[in-house]
Amino acid sequence: MSGICRNRLAEERKQWRKDHPFGFYARPAKAADGSLDLMNWEAGIPGKTGTPWEGGLYKLKLIFPEEYPSKPPKCKFTPPLYHPNVFPSGTVCLSILDEDKSWKPAITIKQILLGIQDLLNDPNAADPAQAEAFSEFQKNRVLYEKRVREQAKQMQANI
Repeated sequence: MSGICRNRLAEERKQWRKDHPFGFYARPAKAADGSLDLMNWEAGIPGKTGTPWEGGLYKLKLIFPEEYPSKPPKCKFTPPLYHPNVFPSGTVCLSILDEDKSWKPAITIKQILLGIQDLLNDPNAADPAQAEAFSEFQKNRVLYEKRVREQAKQMQANI
């Protein structure tokens, strides 16, 4: 891991521990030897109050490339979510996570997680990643929101 990448991730961890949004968590994963793996983080994003996502805590992996922060991390829901902008693999499709779109090295882990939380209830119809969820979101919002609420129940916050 490059020095720039390591320093940035260590600083991000310090900032996160000092100040992070209520209900969220983000921390480096533990390596097999028990040490912290700064290149792989585990995070949890709560569903916003007053939305069909409310009550759920959505688990996410952030996988940082060696070139971070020049290149964005890959963010992947585990298990994959039923959502128009989440690929069936769980990978999040969001412009701030795409180096060819809106990624900037100044974007922090906190901003990424808040951006993904916003995306949950406000999908980007111009950038679908999951055909079934996208189609249902467009054509049958009632059924879509029912499935989202069922998913939220399955993923209730139990840290």
